[in-house]
Amino acid sequence: MTDTPGVVPDAAPAPDPLRLTGGEAVARALAAHGVTRAFGIPGTHNLEIYRHLATYGIAHTAPRHEQGAGYAADAHARVTGEPGVAITTTGPALLNIAAAVGQAHSDSVPLLVVSPGMPLRHPRQATGLLHEMPSQTEALRNVAAFSHRVSSVDEIGVAVARAFTLFRTERPRPVHIEVPLDLLEAAEPVGRVRTAPPAGRRGAAPESVERAAALLARAERPALVLGGGARGAAGPCRVLAERLGAPVVTTANGKNVVDERHPLALGVSLHSPAVQKWLATRDVVLAIGTELAESDLWSELPPLQGRLIRVDIDPAQMYARHVADVPLVGDAAATLDALVEAVGPRRPADEDALVEAVGPRRPADEDAHDETATLKAARDDETHRRDARWLPYLEAIGTTLAPDAVVTSDSAQCCYYGALPHLALGPDARYLHPTGFGTLGYALPAAIGAKAARPDRQVVAISGDGGLQFTIQELATATELRLPLPVVVFDNAGYGEIRDEMAARGDQPVAVDHARVDLSALARAYGGRGVTVHAPGELAAVLARALTTPGPTLITVPEETA
Repeated sequence: MTDTPGVVPDAAPAPDPLRLTGGEAVARALAAHGVTRAFGIPGTHNLEIYRHLATYGIAHTAPRHEQGAGYAADAHARVTGEPGVAITTTGPALLNIAAAVGQAHSDSVPLLVVSPGMPLRHPRQATGLLHEMPSQTEALRNVAAFSHRVSSVDEIGVAVARAFTLFRTERPRPVHIEVPLDLLEAAEPVGRVRTAPPAGRRGAAPESVERAAALLARAERPALVLGGGARGAAGPCRVLAERLGAPVVTTANGKNVVDERHPLALGVSLHSPAVQKWLATRDVVLAIGTELAESDLWSELPPLQGRLIRVDIDPAQMYARHVADVPLVGDAAATLDALVEAVGPRRPADEDALVEAVGPRRPADEDAHDETATLKAARDDETHRRDARWLPYLEAIGTTLAPDAVVTSDSAQCCYYGALPHLALGPDARYLHPTGFGTLGYALPAAIGAKAARPDRQVVAISGDGGLQFTIQELATATELRLPLPVVVFDNAGYGEIRDEMAARGDQPVAVDHARVDLSALARAYGGRGVTVHAPGELAAVLARALTTPGPTLITVPEETA
């Protein structure tokens, strides 16, 4: 066939653009970023999202309250290293999860919350639409890194990619994405799925690393302070501590970054006056991934006499509270690898001559080991009267658990006074605690999220009776999962911390003493098991059985026997 001049040949028809509803676009974008599980509760306005989750390979766990969904997704993120995802509906559901978002922000946890919002052209004047509120984005952006309200179906992929870019390249913080509810149901053309770039985090500037290395090499009394931001650098942190002969103290989020059975490990001890006094006298302090915050110190840190080196991915931390003498802004793992190499093996140039002149001397690391043991003993002496009631039970828990167990805890006396400093865990174990924001009710739903993420690992929740009852309905969720989940509750019939604070002020206790609840019977009502123990040996035996029994086992330790 010959083309006719001036006539355009027939062309193959252009393929129709891909059209997706907003709900499917959400599921597609999450799957493209490797999300395989979400936590949440279906509601009238988010059903289009739920319709597509299974199609895109996303499993779902349904807690009984959105706050529980947030804590479960938070724990899922902490144990996997990947962002946790929660789906809520509008209005009250989103506000229910706000406390968990605030906790994730405080603890630098990558948490993505997806919710519907009011329709695109919804008037500013209230109309009485179901779950209507003045502004969801204004509410959430005050507790999250950002709140992104999309204006088209195609923008959903952009918003999700933006969230994952933050998770991968900056200090992890929670993010909220709002999809107007009319967009969730509307089918619109969309482009190719967007994904966050696989950008790795860079270490600190080489010249800053060299400056820090020189300072550490000259240090006579070095110390390491490890926060949650040091978790990805556990190996080089240990190597550096050993090369420097430097004792290691951690924040709550840094618990077990360095095995707490290591002879240089002080564990979670920043609250100890003896340890604070010791830290203030160090000539060089290397603080990694920590805010050096009041929530870990329980007071202001005394002025440091020496130089402070800070390693943090967040530049703002270099000037917050305790200004860094040597700021190392960058990823902790990359920065510590470079710092270990720059420091090199520690051996003074005149060591051979010294040995020849005066004979072998006591190794510096042995002195550091003795110093660490002395400090731990001083820490324990300071609080022996208060903490002794929990120690035998914590020892029973520690000796029963596997080396890679996951323990979740609550903002309860038995946890921050007891388990954080005193519970000995294996080298590969994790301890998840709601630091900083200090929400109650974290332990049980967090344990569910951790167990959903790592069903092959032992997971145990530790709580007080007051905190447990903030989220006790999640026992129903744990029962449905049929996964072994022991919950150890130290029962002091109320809010023990606030009761003690009132007494210390000379106040008459008000609203802190509660009638005892038969927690064992309540656990059985939810379909689990309930046991009350009165001795550490009983706890060890019951815990061992609970670790292999499907479903939750609530183990109550009455305070008068703890």
